[in-house]
Amino acid sequence: MKKIREKNKAGKTIRIIVHSSPFVLATLVFLSIQFAIRNPEIVEHYYSLGAYPSIAKFFSFFSSLVPFSLWDIFWVIIILLIICGLILVVLKKIKFGWYFLHVIQVLAFLYSFFYIVWGYNYFRPKIERRIGWETLKADELNFRSVLDSVITHANSSYTSVSASDYAEIDSLVEASYSKNCRELGIKYPNGKRRPKTMLFSSFAGKLGVNGYFGPFFNEIHLDYYLLPVDYPFVLAHEKAHQFGITSEAEANLVAFIICVKSKDIRLNYSGYQSVLLYFLKDAYHMKDYKEFLSKLDEKVIRDLKYRQKYYQGLESKKLSDMQTAVNDAYLKANKIDKGVKNYDQVVSLVISWYHNSNNY
Repeated sequence: MKKIREKNKAGKTIRIIVHSSPFVLATLVFLSIQFAIRNPEIVEHYYSLGAYPSIAKFFSFFSSLVPFSLWDIFWVIIILLIICGLILVVLKKIKFGWYFLHVIQVLAFLYSFFYIVWGYNYFRPKIERRIGWETLKADELNFRSVLDSVITHANSSYTSVSASDYAEIDSLVEASYSKNCRELGIKYPNGKRRPKTMLFSSFAGKLGVNGYFGPFFNEIHLDYYLLPVDYPFVLAHEKAHQFGITSEAEANLVAFIICVKSKDIRLNYSGYQSVLLYFLKDAYHMKDYKEFLSKLDEKVIRDLKYRQKYYQGLESKKLSDMQTAVNDAYLKANKIDKGVKNYDQVVSLVISWYHNSNNY
């Protein structure tokens, strides 16, 4: 009897340890995040440039073996399991307490897993500190000068891009990353980056999402309905996330540099056109806004108008607004203070890049 009691006691202890381990892990991760927020240099040295490249290499190797999105399938399975669990609760096949405990355990584990495999990159120093740029204060003169340069290059690099070019463009983007990794403070190769098409591209289009990075499997995703002219820039942007660049503005900057420093005109035009949109948005309230537009070649203006009409045709305003609100909350929760406005901050970063690298 004593042995049985001891065996039952040991079994109970093991069950308690198993059930509580996701919460213990989540607590430790939460505490480590508070430390990371206060010590970005340590995050940069030991995680972003230390552990993360090995993590990325490991997960991207396996995910690159399959042509479809493991990230999308994973979330479909999770959602189906949650629905099935609710049905079983309603049918009284399982107890609600048991179901709720396991859902919370899974969420706690996913929270921890997210930060361990990628999320700590949110707390690394800003790109200006990482690569030693001189921080440039907001200046209308610099803004006008850079916008004029972007317009000039958008005009001169105008070209067409076809979906049949995608494989070659992927190789060209990779070559540009390899060539410019030191300037950008990136540890190349950082694993594999096999672009994958979203399984729910139509829904993503309604949300206004052109691409995203799936951290659990270190996967890059692009929308099937993405315009070919946007493909190089969006691809380079998502690859920037795979390199551990979490800020959307920084990912936009890196995508811009990768595109414009390539010798391929298709990448050049995609980079300049994409950034041009952000500059024109900021210039919209300036008195001489129309003067900037008049400097654009008619063919570039046609592209911009077609692009706007095309994506508006795909987008659902209500769904897009919901996605924006969720993304805004997510970014702010991870110390991106401006939330979705962080995308627009690429303008100031591009101006700093022009200033620090003398690219006027």
